[in-house]
Amino acid sequence: MPDLSGPLVVALVYDGLCTFEFGIVAEIFGLSRPEMGPHWYRFASCAVDNGPMRAHGGLVFVADGGPDLIDQANIVVIPGWKGADIAVADGLIARLRQAHERGARLASICSGAFVLASTGLLSGGTITTHWRYADKLRARHPDLQVDDASLYREHNGIFTSAGSAAGIDLMIEMVRRDFGPAAANSVARRLVMPAHRNGGQAQFLVRPVAQRQASAIAPLLDAIRSDLAADWSVQSMAVTCRMSLRTFIRRFEEATGQTPGDWLVSERVDAAQRLLRLERASMEDIAQASGFRNPHALRHHFRKRIGISPTEYRARFLAEGEENSPRICL
Repeated sequence: MPDLSGPLVVALVYDGLCTFEFGIVAEIFGLSRPEMGPHWYRFASCAVDNGPMRAHGGLVFVADGGPDLIDQANIVVIPGWKGADIAVADGLIARLRQAHERGARLASICSGAFVLASTGLLSGGTITTHWRYADKLRARHPDLQVDDASLYREHNGIFTSAGSAAGIDLMIEMVRRDFGPAAANSVARRLVMPAHRNGGQAQFLVRPVAQRQASAIAPLLDAIRSDLAADWSVQSMAVTCRMSLRTFIRRFEEATGQTPGDWLVSERVDAAQRLLRLERASMEDIAQASGFRNPHALRHHFRKRIGISPTEYRARFLAEGEENSPRICL
């Protein structure tokens, strides 16, 4: 493998290491990729505890180096953390702050968000973490907006992702920003992953749903999806299901995990994403077809859900032509 000269990615390693989350970082940034050329990422693991350190699955880990690696890094990734209630050492907080001050990007997967929140660098910003930890993160850091729906978020050069596999989405996004859509698609293809997943982590929450309730709601969901441009109000949904408004809202939330309004906006944003990827229709036409009143409403909800504008989304996925089409490539 030739010497590489690209950004140095440093993944923190600690006693009790989250093996899967670390594996994501090592796979994407540390795997040999000669097809990417000499300017691809360099990768190193950084011990923040005295080693050797235990990792989930009975593994024992010896890192490439110690905290000094943080001082050299262009990107620092925290792949999970020891636990949501485990304090972060002052020395580590200081190094992360210094790294950010000199321009390094910081990123976390899952509970690693607690480490980044502890630095104070995210004050007033919006971050995400695994949905299981969202309430605890809110309680501990009331100065932060915790988004428990998105797969990943960015604030001021600091990236946070939701639980576990959402780290793959974030790391691929970082590749896209550094090396472009074609490189991101190449990495995704090797992972047998889509270059971009629609929706947020809410779609993966498992909630017990009574079969009777799910059956009562399912025809409505199909009807809405087949005609998103219609004027669907919560009242009209309840009438369609032949339920009182209060009963309908309760059963809808039990069946989907979302309020009717939130679910409808999510479906409309998903539809807009598909149209933006597959067609070159005007924003006016896409807004109408996906059920938004106008392009302004489309932009508002799209940016709130996806984190970028519809125009940016289209450019990102169409600039490279067919190569940039988000699909699973085997």
